[in-house]
Amino acid sequence: MIKYIIPIIIVLIVIIAVIFVFRNKHLTEMRRLQALKDDLQKKPVQEELAKVKGLNMNGQTEAMFESWKNKWENLDDQEFPKIDNLLHALRGNVDRFQFGKATIVEQEIESHIHGADKIIDQILEELDHLLNSEKQSSIEIEQLQEQYKTSRKTLLAHQYSFGPAARPLEERLELFNPQFEDYHQLTDAGDYLKAREIVEHLNREGQEIFKLISTIPGLLREIQKQIPSDLQELRLGHNEMEETGFFLKHLEILEWIQATELELTELKDKIAELDIGTAELRVQEIREDIEHYFDCLEAEYNSKKYVDQYVTPVGTRLHEVLSYTLATARETEEVQKGYHLTGDEIATPLNCKQELVTVQQRYETIVHELEEHQAAYTMVEGELKEIANDAERIFEEQDAFSDRLKNLRIDENNASDTLKQLTATLRETERRLHKANIPGIPDDIESRLSEADEQLFVANQKLKAVPLDMPEVFEAVKTAELAVTETTKHVDSMVEDVKLVELLIQYGNRYRTTKPGMNDSLVEAEDAFNNMRYSKALEIVAKAVEKAEPGALKKMEELVDEVLSK
Repeated sequence: MIKYIIPIIIVLIVIIAVIFVFRNKHLTEMRRLQALKDDLQKKPVQEELAKVKGLNMNGQTEAMFESWKNKWENLDDQEFPKIDNLLHALRGNVDRFQFGKATIVEQEIESHIHGADKIIDQILEELDHLLNSEKQSSIEIEQLQEQYKTSRKTLLAHQYSFGPAARPLEERLELFNPQFEDYHQLTDAGDYLKAREIVEHLNREGQEIFKLISTIPGLLREIQKQIPSDLQELRLGHNEMEETGFFLKHLEILEWIQATELELTELKDKIAELDIGTAELRVQEIREDIEHYFDCLEAEYNSKKYVDQYVTPVGTRLHEVLSYTLATARETEEVQKGYHLTGDEIATPLNCKQELVTVQQRYETIVHELEEHQAAYTMVEGELKEIANDAERIFEEQDAFSDRLKNLRIDENNASDTLKQLTATLRETERRLHKANIPGIPDDIESRLSEADEQLFVANQKLKAVPLDMPEVFEAVKTAELAVTETTKHVDSMVEDVKLVELLIQYGNRYRTTKPGMNDSLVEAEDAFNNMRYSKALEIVAKAVEKAEPGALKKMEELVDEVLSK
């Protein structure tokens, strides 16, 4: 029986626990909603309405006040009591464990609180706007009246500085007084929001008119005095330079001055219409243009100094380079008689001469234009620099080519000297070979000697050819040098081996009878030596002697080195 009761008790405990968890959850939510509703009622709507009520209200302000008051009274008389009733109902539902209904009531309370909160925030925001508008408008209207008085005094005291803009400015300022009066009338009548609209309009108008009054005098001075003075100075400078021979038509300065003077009249009319945006922009652009044209005149003046200084030297240099080119062409013809030249090498002086003639024509053209005063000095300066650079480039090309021609003879002499040295080296090698007193010369050495002789002969024949082809000579000399070097190396190596074999055989004689096998090795080495197999003889005798006396081979090698170095 007990085993059935215990599970039932456990289930009941769990159910009761769950019920109390839900109950506590809804009680917590109820307290939160009550606190939200209490916070709404504490918001200072009544205090703010009292502040507004203390103002002298009329028109739109009065209507808005009544609207705010009615909204608040509706909340206080109807909405808040409704929320209280719902909270009471919520408590009953929770106490009766009707959690589903409680949830629905909670949502309804939340909705009422949210709606009331929005209405209260709107009322407070509009109340704040009204109260701040009244204070802000009072401050701003005083500032505007002070700026108005200052601007009017400035306009009347310096009317000449405003030119044709004085009258329209005065008319714009006269519109302020009626609006000041309207503001005070609306304020006295308590229509603060309409009064605020007037202040905002006056602020916008003031920003524009006060800027015009501070800007127009300076702008007119630029248009009526400063710019015309600068234009006249530019015109005088232009005319003086033309009278002294400068070519300035390409700058079109006089045309620009004339067009600008007409435009200044139009800009003055714009200012009379109080349209200063266009005038300010154009004045700045005209200023920049004036500076640009003065810079152009200065550039022409500086270029003239350069042209006067360098036009003659550049012509002289062109003549020198042309003479040098002709001399190089004649030198090329002479060199061709003795040396082979490529097509490009033969064409070099001719091409340079043709290019130089074109440069000369360009130079003569600018000289003629200068004499006729038909060229701008800035253009001529650029042309002169290009011509000077072209002349130097052609000269350097010619000079390098001339050096190559001169080096042909030097290269020929060097090749001849090299062949003489190689021939002497080969003969000395042959002398050392015959002096070595050997049984005979191996075939490979004979072949190398013959090949070296043949390459020297070929190189000498190349050197005697007319016209002389130096690239072929260089190649032949290089081949001959390699053959002689390789032959000398092999002959010297063979002679060294022969000397070493002779010494080792002599050294091995002392062990011929005392060391077993020594006699047979020496006989075999002597036989190889007599048959001109010197490397084989060295291998046999070196092995035998080193076996009989370790270290003997090294001593013999040092002795051979000493003998051969003498």
